[in-house]
Amino acid sequence: MNVAANIDHETLARTLPLDQFDPGNPKLFQDDVWMPYFARLRQEDPVHYCKESRFGPYWSVTKYKDIMTVETSHTTYSSESALGGISIVDRPVEFRRPSFISMDPPKHDEHRKVVQPIVAPGNLAKLEQIIRERTCSVLDSLPRNETFNWVDLVSIELTTRMLATLFDFPFEDRRKLTYWSDVATADVNAGGPINSEEKRTEVLQECLQYFTRLWEERANAAPGSDLVSMLAHGPATRNLSPKEFLGTLTLLIVGGNDTTRNSMSAGLWFLHQNPAEFAKLRENPALVDTMVPEIIRYHTPLSHMRRTAVQDAELNGKTIRKGDKVVMWYISGNRDADAIENPDTFIIDRKRPRQHLSFGFGLHRCVGNRLAELQLRILWEEILKRFERIEVMGPPQRIYSAFVHGISELPVRIPG
Repeated sequence: MNVAANIDHETLARTLPLDQFDPGNPKLFQDDVWMPYFARLRQEDPVHYCKESRFGPYWSVTKYKDIMTVETSHTTYSSESALGGISIVDRPVEFRRPSFISMDPPKHDEHRKVVQPIVAPGNLAKLEQIIRERTCSVLDSLPRNETFNWVDLVSIELTTRMLATLFDFPFEDRRKLTYWSDVATADVNAGGPINSEEKRTEVLQECLQYFTRLWEERANAAPGSDLVSMLAHGPATRNLSPKEFLGTLTLLIVGGNDTTRNSMSAGLWFLHQNPAEFAKLRENPALVDTMVPEIIRYHTPLSHMRRTAVQDAELNGKTIRKGDKVVMWYISGNRDADAIENPDTFIIDRKRPRQHLSFGFGLHRCVGNRLAELQLRILWEEILKRFERIEVMGPPQRIYSAFVHGISELPVRIPG
């Protein structure tokens, strides 16, 4: 499926033969033209087989209820790293990095349990004050009357500060976490510096070496409340291989970074596009509580998760064969009118705002979902206290990826 910026995608999505659809094409997401293609798949071919793509053959699951079926059938649809893991990309075996998101029970449950306390309600209550202080500091330091990149000065800075706290990572080196997150998820065909799996591995070895030093320090100290200490002392994780340790680190870094960071940027863009909703929010700031999950639904920070069939199965009339790659398009399920009322409309006071798939569902549901919501809630509470207007000066620049629904730039200006 050839995607070019000057194509009329509404027409192409209606007229292109379905057997030529390749919904995993990253250009669809970079150019923000994915919606009509998924709308047609939901209507005409909700479990769609793409025979040829740069990712090989794969099934696309695009309806909310079918995604839920796959999510809750882990004995049929596996997340195991050895079978391909959770992304549409099939990395060669030597470049796979196992972590609990790419494990099935019981190992998944044992590893996840080790880090779960970091987002327990009691710990979130402790973190709230730190998050608010840092949010105030970042917002108060923003330039006035000049255009700047909201992604860099706000979204990245806030999420990276949070990651540094969760890992008890040296604060002066915190931007390394952002860099490693971007490297871990970069598409090697995007034209950037990470143009091969070898290059990715080379950079991530630096991440592993840095964290190995922290691990050794904390393994030899009393158990602490940070993620590295939890992993070093956890019964299921204290003997992780270097590859498993790196896999777990990149999962926690990406999970703690991408969802929140991209939602922080997307929310401002959506309010710019929907001034009536912004007016509603200013009139009633308490609507932040329902707006935050609506931002996360409407944006969908991770476009998909992948599973591999470990036995033949039937899904919405299609026969999935053992070994087939099955891609759950959260970004499509979140726009399914059979599950969500007016799904293509951004509604900050939606009645059931948490009815979305952005965090996944079932045993792999995002471990940090409440922390992500907390950071976003505090950000918007503090924005509303400070700024009468934030002028968006141009559309967001999006990254080339079918996995991370990422925003790299959002030019804004705050009147002085």
